Amino acid sequence: MLNDLRMFTRYALGLRDYLKHELGPEEAELRIENQLAFRERSFLNILEKGVFSNPKSPYRRLLEHAGIEFADVCKMVRELGVERTLERLYDAGVYVTLSEFKGRKPIERPGLTIDVCSHDFDNPFLVKHYEARSSGSRGVGTRVIIDLDLLMHEAAHIYFFVSAFDLDKSPIGAWRSPPPSTAGMKLILRYAKLGKSVEKWFAQSRLSLSPGSLKYLIFTYFTLYCGKIMGKPMPIPEYVPLENASRVAIWLATKKSEKTPAMLDTYASSGVRVCLSAKEKGLDISGTFFRLGGEPYTQAKADVIAETGSRAVCHYSISEIGTVGVACASPNALDDVHILRDKVALIQRTKYIGNSELKVGVLVYTTVLPSCPKLMLNVESDDYGTLEDRVCECHIGKLGFTKHLSGIRSYEKLTSEGMHFIGDDLIRLVEEVLPGRFGGFPTDYQLVEEEVDGIPIVNILVSPRLEGISEERLIATVFEFLQSYPGGNIGVDRWREARTLRMIRREPYSTASAKILPLHIIRNV
Repeated sequence: MLNDLRMFTRYALGLRDYLKHELGPEEAELRIENQLAFRERSFLNILEKGVFSNPKSPYRRLLEHAGIEFADVCKMVRELGVERTLERLYDAGVYVTLSEFKGRKPIERPGLTIDVCSHDFDNPFLVKHYEARSSGSRGVGTRVIIDLDLLMHEAAHIYFFVSAFDLDKSPIGAWRSPPPSTAGMKLILRYAKLGKSVEKWFAQSRLSLSPGSLKYLIFTYFTLYCGKIMGKPMPIPEYVPLENASRVAIWLATKKSEKTPAMLDTYASSGVRVCLSAKEKGLDISGTFFRLGGEPYTQAKADVIAETGSRAVCHYSISEIGTVGVACASPNALDDVHILRDKVALIQRTKYIGNSELKVGVLVYTTVLPSCPKLMLNVESDDYGTLEDRVCECHIGKLGFTKHLSGIRSYEKLTSEGMHFIGDDLIRLVEEVLPGRFGGFPTDYQLVEEEVDGIPIVNILVSPRLEGISEERLIATVFEFLQSYPGGNIGVDRWREARTLRMIRREPYSTASAKILPLHIIRNV
């Protein structure tokens, strides 16, 4: 309680200054240019103070185990640059898997075991203005920090995104959850820093009055009140569940009729739901711009959105540190994004999926911006994609963001309705929980993700050999398991509302070598 009070006090004092001064185009550009110009120095400063001078850092023990000192890293950076240095470190064993980063399992390398928890990777020099949880993202409601310095830097990215897509005069709406989920509030605060007001905040969950959630309610309304008295009006969250997507579509149609088509910021599947509802009710939302995220942006989703005369792009984010890729206005692919090199360094390394023969180029992240809430040094994500260096003519590319990423997919997490549950959870569910509750063996169950008319569906495959299993009991068991993790209730509520899960009786899919993986993803071509 005392820690929450201190954090809220810091947030309250910082919010006034944050809202008082708008971020103009010159300052936005200068902020990005400076961070890119001093990127190597920033990386080494973070490493020196946050790792080598921090005896509690798991990264320090990995570096010591590899026989690498700070002077060695400095020499490599001078000679090779940041990314090639990180490749050398990775190959020397200096990396952290996603499960290790989340504190799910100890870091284990030959001759070394490090017991860790997720807090061990917090940025030790960050002023924690406010803490919340992600929306069940990347597993179990990751503890994240809303830092106003980081939001100010991210607002600079948003300014050039808005400019690149000619959205300066578009009304802004959001269909995002309120706290304890952070996405909606961060969105509103970034635009407030640019002097722009989000007109509508459609909330995908309710603000709760329960004792455990009261601080999030106070935080939300305090922020809205401060915005009002500082001349930065912010919308009150208006609860709109997924089945009521028509309410969002009606607002978009109203904006269209007023000859001011809006921009809507939401999850990819939620954007599809709005478009399907508009088609069903004969609403004209043409000209709407959808800024999507949280899930892969696929051709199926794009087709549904295009049928309404709307357009859409996606950003790419990691729950622990926020946006790492901003949509390209001159794309080579549907989901082409500029990697924000002023914030992260990104490398790729080949990794086999589970115990199978399948391998992907896993994306590995390192933070180079001091205000990132987590300190990441070669942290593996569970995503892969096509990474390339390309100079393009869009406003974001001209800033120096020449590294592009596209074809972004996950190899071991379920992604639906903006909610994610990662591999280790799914393995335990399929191999231990379901056989223990309903009988059979781990190979009798499998989770299968596919996309139907642009909407993600998760099928629970059950071998026909197993009799007497009701769909209702099976789904209830899955929800009970996922809800057992902190923050998992956010994702479960969303999936229950969207009717994401269903049971199918058939034998699980197998790989070419007859292996059955806990998760199988059907790629629609």
